[in-house]
Amino acid sequence: MPPVTKNLIIINFLVWLAMALFPATIGLKADAFLGLHYYESPLFNPAQLLTYMFIHDHREFFHVFFNMFTLFFFGASIEYNLGSRRFLLYYLACGVGAGLIQEAVWALTLPPQAYIFEAYINGRAWLGAYTVGASGAIYGVLLAFAMLYPNRPIYFIFLPVPIKAKWMVLIWGGLELVLGMSSASDGIAHFAHLGGMIFGFMLMAYWIKKGTVYRE
Repeated sequence: MPPVTKNLIIINFLVWLAMALFPATIGLKADAFLGLHYYESPLFNPAQLLTYMFIHDHREFFHVFFNMFTLFFFGASIEYNLGSRRFLLYYLACGVGAGLIQEAVWALTLPPQAYIFEAYINGRAWLGAYTVGASGAIYGVLLAFAMLYPNRPIYFIFLPVPIKAKWMVLIWGGLELVLGMSSASDGIAHFAHLGGMIFGFMLMAYWIKKGTVYRE
């Protein structure tokens, strides 16, 4: 496994483990100070556009597991193609882009002063609109894989036949758009996922146009 993919997986699992083992201290403070909050919130800090993608919901394991599982299977091929430094830049850019899109969605959809009760008082966090997780960056990784290896077959346990990478990403992107537009109250930042794909597409299209990446 190449170094950036490996270290991203290790860091995310270690941070999740610390939060899960000490939810009332590390977990609570990580959500309050490292999670991405609405920009008008008193808890917002611009650095959260980076930090939020390294913490996950410490109350359940599947959030971090599926993100890192996806990074494990798709990230290595992209890192070998782009090189470690550029892959890290790409991963972080997709995560930041996803965060910016989520901020824009909050600005358009949150009721006035929805953040007013956010505070960190006496060790207790009152968290309004905030998000955590690497999903935006991971969706960018999936987009890059589909652009670099569009006809590579992807196998799913629940499907009897493989599906090409390009169709897989189009289906997932379309599903995220439908769920986001339907105002699904499932606690998932669907537009942030799309934001990671949008920023990933812009970067990959630029590199492909320059001829600096290998495409199958």
